[in-house]
This record gives sequence, structure tokens and C-alpha cells, in this order.
Amino acid sequence: MAGTAEMQHAAPREHHRAPWYVTVLRVFGVLVALAALGVFFYYAFRLTLTPVQDNGQAGGNTDPGDSLRFYMDRPTKEALLQLGGNLALLAPLGVLLPWVSVKMRGPLRLAVVGALVSLAIEIVQGLVVMGRAFDVDDVILNTLGVVLAYLLVGRKVSRVMRGRR
Repeated sequence: MAGTAEMQHAAPREHHRAPWYVTVLRVFGVLVALAALGVFFYYAFRLTLTPVQDNGQAGGNTDPGDSLRFYMDRPTKEALLQLGGNLALLAPLGVLLPWVSVKMRGPLRLAVVGALVSLAIEIVQGLVVMGRAFDVDDVILNTLGVVLAYLLVGRKVSRVMRGRR
């Protein structure tokens, strides 16, 4: 008797294939997302890896929180621009990456990717780009921006465009 009940509960799931036009639309959506990623990376790298005139003020920061405290002591507009800009810089990754690949779903995976991209940008800024410097707080804010974008928008967009895998 118990075996019969277990078999009823363990019925195999039926896999429903999406209609062909849904598959075509999803493929088109992924291609659009890939193109958007290309455009995003072009502008993100152009914005962050171009030299700026800093008048000798660019100083590196390897102590988490130092730049954040500095921003908070600035006028509100300047603080919001710095904090918001760093949160927004890599945020599109939190929407586009899960759309391109369902394997990129999840805040932890995106935090790792966001942190690695941000860390690469900051290292190049600190070593090569005139007027720029490495700042660990930028890495933290960029990573947080990726995760927030995923939680607020990316998860939903990915499921609508790619399905519930």
C-alpha cells in the first residue's frame, strides 16, 4: 500500500516544449541582450579607463569604508553622484547576464562576477590610467549594484525571457 502511494507522488514530470515562436523570440532576446552587453562594456570601459585631470588628487584606497566616509562628508549632490554612480556602473550586468545565460542566475554568482569585473577595472585604473586610482569601496559599491539590479529587475526579466529553468 505504501509503495503505491509513493509511486503516485513520484510521478515523472512532464516536460512541455515551448512553441517554436517562443523559442525564436527567446533566441532573439538573447541576441539583443548580448548586443546590449557589448555596448555596455564599451561605454563602461570608456568611462572608467580613460585618463582624467585629477591635479594630483587621485589617491588609492585599500581600506574598506574610507572612501564611503569621505563621500558622506561631501555635499549631498556630490555624495549621491559618487555613490549612485558606483552602484549604477555595473548594474546592467545584474539584468543582462541572467538573460544571456540561466547559469548566471542568483545573487551569489552575480556578486562574484560583478566583483571580478570591478576588481579588474580598479586594478587597471590603479596601475595604468593617469588620474585614476584603485579604490576598494568602488569594488564594493559596483558589486552591490549588480546584485541589487538582479534582485529588483534581473530575476524577473530572466524568467520572462528565458523561462523557469
